[in-house]
Amino acid sequence: MNLDNLFGIHEEALRLRARRSEVLASNLANADTPGYKARDFDFQAMLRKEMQAPVRLAATHNGHMRTDQGVVAQSQMAYRVPQQGSLDGNTVEPEREQVEFSANAMRYQATLQFLDSRIKGLKLAIKGNG
Repeated sequence: MNLDNLFGIHEEALRLRARRSEVLASNLANADTPGYKARDFDFQAMLRKEMQAPVRLAATHNGHMRTDQGVVAQSQMAYRVPQQGSLDGNTVEPEREQVEFSANAMRYQATLQFLDSRIKGLKLAIKGNG
């Protein structure tokens, strides 16, 4: 059994879901900020890229800017195009953000439950039936 692949894609999925929750929460928090542009990323596309060992620029000197840090780099984020723009330039649509946030939270919980059952199964296999 290869322990590196024990949880498969789910470990990375949890990281991406957590980051997406942060992004969506930031959008909601800035719903009344004039000029704020809502951001998001394509979870499925990002997960496919991350599972193929992404290529990122390396900072080889202390003076190099580190713009692509974290689970999802800023360069991989996209701006949302609102269905109905606001006069102050804000592109956050609170209802849409709430729906996206709730769906992301449910999927995060489902992944946690899957991992929990996997861990319980492993503990049972290690411990035996008694």
